[in-house]
Parts: sequence; C-alpha cells; structure tokens
Amino acid sequence: MNAPAESAVSATPSAEALAMIDRLIAFPTVSRDSNLGLIEWTRDELARLGVRSNLVYDASGRKANLFATLSAEPDRVKTGGLVLSGHTDTVPVDGQDWSSDPFRASHRDGRIHGRGSADMKGFIAIALAWVPRFLAAQDRLPLHLSLTYDEETTFLGVKGLVADLAERGIRPAGCIIGEPTDMQAIVAHKGKRDVCCRVRGRESHSALTPQGVNAIEFAARLIAYIRGIADRLAKEEPRDSRFAVPHSTLQTGLIHGGIAVNVVPRDCEFNFEMRNLPSMTHDEMENEIVAFSQRELVPQMRSVAPEAGIAFERGLDLPAFGIEPDAPLVRWAQEVARTAHMGTGAVSFATEASVFARAGIPTVVLGPGSIDQAHKPDEYISYAQVAACEAFFARMIEQPLAGAR
Repeated sequence: MNAPAESAVSATPSAEALAMIDRLIAFPTVSRDSNLGLIEWTRDELARLGVRSNLVYDASGRKANLFATLSAEPDRVKTGGLVLSGHTDTVPVDGQDWSSDPFRASHRDGRIHGRGSADMKGFIAIALAWVPRFLAAQDRLPLHLSLTYDEETTFLGVKGLVADLAERGIRPAGCIIGEPTDMQAIVAHKGKRDVCCRVRGRESHSALTPQGVNAIEFAARLIAYIRGIADRLAKEEPRDSRFAVPHSTLQTGLIHGGIAVNVVPRDCEFNFEMRNLPSMTHDEMENEIVAFSQRELVPQMRSVAPEAGIAFERGLDLPAFGIEPDAPLVRWAQEVARTAHMGTGAVSFATEASVFARAGIPTVVLGPGSIDQAHKPDEYISYAQVAACEAFFARMIEQPLAGAR
C-alpha cells in the first residue's frame, strides 16, 4: 500500500484507490462462500505497514472478521478512536446479465463496474489505500479498521466482532459504516426480523377431512392475520416521513406444505418478515402473532389432534437503528463530508450500524456510491464518488473527531 498522491483530494480519484478497488473486486466473496482470501490478504498488507490485525473466525473456519487499530501502539487506543467499518461479503451474481466479468473490475465512462464496487468494497478499498496517511496522522486521529462477513445474510459477523471488542476491552469513540449513501449522513434505518412458522396438524384421507387437521388451512389463517396487522399499521401507525415506506411492514415470503391434493396435510411451513420503524419493536408485532396462534388456532387444532401445534423460530434478527441528527458524530461527519446541505437521511435497508450502536458505540452510516447500484448486474461506483470519499478522508485527518483520542 502506497500513500495516495495529494491529487486525491481533488475531483480525480487517486491511482492507489482505484487499484485497491480493482484488487478487492477480484476476491469472489459471495456470502455463501469464504471471505478468507480477502481477509488474509488484507492482514498481510497491513502487517507490511507494521499494523497487527485481529482475526475472529466463524464456526466453520471458512470466514473471518478483521479488526485492526492503525497505530504502532494499539493498546494505547483501546479507549477512543474512530472505526471505519465495512462488510466484505457480496450478494451472488447468479442469473444476472453482466456486460463484463463481475469479479474483474471494468473501468468505463468514469465508473468502476464489478460485484461489490458500491456495496461495499469501494469504501473498504479507499480506506485501505489511505492507511499510510492514517498512520502518519495517528497521534491526532486514532483509527480502527473493521471488516466483517455475512452482512448480506445473517449479520453474525458483526455481532461476533462487537462481542470480541467488548471481551478485549476496546471501546471506540465512534463508528462510520461506509455503506453507499452518496456521502450523505444516514441516521436511521428500519429493523428486520425473519421468523419461520411451523404448523403441525394431522394427516387423513381427504374423503375423511374432519378426522384430520389441515396444516395449510391453519397456516393460511395465521398468514391472513399477519397481513391484517400489516394493513392496520399502514393505516394507523404514526408516520416517519424520512422513510420511503413511512410505517412498519410485515409480509410472508415463503410457504411450503402438503404432499398430495387428496391428503389432508399434516405440515405446513412459512416464513414471514417484519421491518420496523425505530419507534416500534419487533417484539410488539411478533408477540401479537404468537398470542393469536395460541389463543385462537391451537385450541381448535388440538380438539381434533392433541399432537397438533404451531411453533415459531427466529432467523435474522436486527434491531432498528437511530442516532440523533444533531449528535456530535453526525454533525462532524456532515461537516467533513461537505454534505450538510443534503441533510440527514433514513433508509429502509438494514446495516450493521444498529449492532455497533447497541454496543454503545455512536455510529453514522456514510459512504461513497449509491445503493441504487447495489445487487444489480453491472454494479458500479463512480470515479466522482471515489474522489469524494478520498476528500472526506483528507479532511478527516485535518479535522479529527473531537473526543476520539
């Protein structure tokens, strides 16, 4: 890693940042696969600069988080310092019509195309390209670098990383999640919880329907009840106009049940999700659903089949995120990014910000590129956004966050 040239603070991105983006795109870190190639390469590059990385692997040993304090004396920065954080995993490219190899950066029309270029290897790569300059400014701007796995699926990576920080007594003063926001400060996002519901009835021949308990039909009644909650929230929940959908939502996305049309189905399984505003909790919605199932449905089922029942299992569970728009970290980030004129924003997609915030680390979401490009074929980040992020880092060195030391 060579330090970017001084021209990096202009409208032209540095060659070092562009080369680093190319390098990271070349690692095919789709969430279902390993991210160790990228993580271990980053560890070795940081080691060449005298920076020690801490890697925490998942249970399979195929994925890892990386956390590094950009200091010759990392123990001195256990309390304080600003975290620059990004996830290393990407969504798949299966079935997408790409104009170029998604895992080989393609530069055209002032853009870098490739899977993860916007979401969010661009931010990670720019930060890595700037490590030499961050190290040179470590006395006035102590920084940590955080790279995680499985943000696109389970968020287990960041949860493990934050737990490890607590165990090692590391208490950063703040965190910037570099998701693609066009460098606007995002101060809120909805929470997301996925729930799998398993309905167990009793099989019978369809000619003897009353002797069975139809799991699909009872599941359908519960799905209709969930839709009823969604409709009620759409009409009655206090609006949060910062979001494109200004109320909490519920929806059923998967269902499976039955073996034949002439068999009363014993089993039915469906998955539903909840996306809540910061003012609402997942528990409020889930508790209402569970209570209805146990109060209204299960007694009817067990009057025919005592073994019948309804069970719920949580999957992804991420709380909503919110930080006050006038919080010191937010005001500083806007000033340094020169995007105060854009105001603060809120997004409906989930990020790792809520996990850092729940750990007591003030957090703002701000990074280069547009979420409109994420997950699509020919995903890209523009040269202009790369340059804007580099300018942000340059001003960050000159105007460090108060209280970070």
